[in-house]
Amino acid sequence: MPRARPRELGVTIGRLPTGARNAITDVPGVRVGHVSVVTGPDGDPHAVRTGVTAVFPHEAAPWHEPVYAGVHVLNGYGETIGVNHLAEWGLLMTPIVMTSTAQIGKAYDAVLRWAAARDERGAREIMPVVTECDDGYLSDTLSFPLTDAHVAAALDGASDGAVEEGSVGAGVGMQCFDFKGGIGTASRVLADAGGFTVGVLALTNHGWREELLIAGVPVGREIPELMPSEHHEGSCVVVVATDAPLLPHQLRRMAVRAGMGLARGGSNASNGSGEQMLAFSTGNRLAMQGGRVVEVRTVADGVEREPWVLSSLFEAVVEATDEAVTNALFAATTVVGRLGHTLHALPVERALEVLERYGRRR
Repeated sequence: MPRARPRELGVTIGRLPTGARNAITDVPGVRVGHVSVVTGPDGDPHAVRTGVTAVFPHEAAPWHEPVYAGVHVLNGYGETIGVNHLAEWGLLMTPIVMTSTAQIGKAYDAVLRWAAARDERGAREIMPVVTECDDGYLSDTLSFPLTDAHVAAALDGASDGAVEEGSVGAGVGMQCFDFKGGIGTASRVLADAGGFTVGVLALTNHGWREELLIAGVPVGREIPELMPSEHHEGSCVVVVATDAPLLPHQLRRMAVRAGMGLARGGSNASNGSGEQMLAFSTGNRLAMQGGRVVEVRTVADGVEREPWVLSSLFEAVVEATDEAVTNALFAATTVVGRLGHTLHALPVERALEVLERYGRRR
C-alpha cells in the first residue's frame, strides 16, 4: 500500500498549482518506467537492493524525434554518460536512465542493445544518457546484479500514468538525509504563463539529517533518532521536463534552478555528493532528417517588462524539485540490506507533528 503524499496530509510546498498527478508525467507524452532488483535475505553480505529507472521525453523513439535539452552539474562527484553531447548539441536523443554507480556502464550497454534490437539503423547513431547514484550501503554493488533484462524491462514498461515513488527502481537502495530515500516526483502548471507544465523526477541520495527542511521547517533536527550506522550520501539526480518551447541554453538555466530546489530542502551539495541536473522540453520535436532546416518556437529570453514567462518556469522548477524530494521521503519504506545495514523510513507522524507545531500543516 503506497504511503500518503505530503499534500494528502495537509502539507503544501510552494504556491503554484500542481498538475493532475503532481508528477513528471503531467507533461504530455513523458513516460517513466521502473524495475527493482531485490535479492538475498536482510543482512546477507551479498544482498542486492538496487534497480533502474527510465524517463522518456515522449511516446516515440527519441533518436528519431530528439528534443532540446540542457544540463548542469551542481557538484561533480557523480557521473552522467552522455553529458558531453547534451552540452554540445543540446539534444536529447535517448531515454534518460538512472541506476547504481557500479552499474552505470552495464546500463549504458543495455540501453544500446535494447535500442538496437528495436531499430538497428537508428541505434547506430545514439549515445545513451545514463546517470547514477551510489546504493552501496544497502546493496552488494560488486556482485554486479544488473542485467540487460532489468534495463529492458524498465524501458519497455515506461508509461505516462502515475509514477511510483519511494523505494522503487533506481531508488531501492538510496538514502536521503539519513532516512530512506529514493524516487520522488512533482509538477506545476503555470496558468498565468502560457499554461505550460513543469514536471520533476528526483532520485534522492543526498543530505545530512540535521539539514533536512520540509516546507521550510527544520524537521531533521527534531528527529535525531533512527540514524543509520554510518552516513552514506551519494548524489542526487534531478530530471526536469516541460512542454514550454525552450532552447538548450534556456533548459540549462532550468537545470540550474533544480539545484535551488534541492537547497530549499536542506541540501548543500556537499563535497562527497554528485548533483546531476538534466532538463528537456517537449515543445519542439525535431525530426532527424540530416541537414534540413527546421522552424522552432521558443519563449523569449527578454521582453520589455515583466512578468517574464521564464521567471515563472524557474519558480516552478524550484518548487517541484523541493516537493519531489519530500515526496520521496514520505513514500519510502524502511529497507534492510547487506550486512544488516538499515535505512529507516521517515516517521511520518513525527514529521507531521513537527510541521503542525510550526504552523505548516493545515
